[in-house]
Amino acid sequence: MTEECEHSGCREYFYPRTRRSVAAARELTKHVLSDWGVAADRVDDIVLCVSELATNALLHGVPPGRGFRLRLRLEPEALLRVELHDSGGGRPRIPEVADESGRGLALVEALSDKWGVGARGPGKIVWCEFALRG
Repeated sequence: MTEECEHSGCREYFYPRTRRSVAAARELTKHVLSDWGVAADRVDDIVLCVSELATNALLHGVPPGRGFRLRLRLEPEALLRVELHDSGGGRPRIPEVADESGRGLALVEALSDKWGVGARGPGKIVWCEFALRG
């Protein structure tokens, strides 16, 4: 389980189960990263990963009538952690053969420095981390 947002280097947002939520998560992530002074060379990768994780949450992890939580945490050791909390079952994985679907987590794996899945009651937390330079 992860810590609550209790300091200035943490932002948390809840989104309903609608298609507009993915775009809203991207825009808010851009805004927060700008406020935190995150170097431009990482912003596009981070925003794309937020988009992919939010899309996966809506398609596979958010039951009807529910939503998902996006948490962005800037750690003191120049590390940004992105977490998507949902209440759905299952465990996301990268398929062995990616066809029209299944590319999102492969992108997250390629663009982030580390990613994984953690337990949440109910549901799961899909997360990725980015080392920030400069």
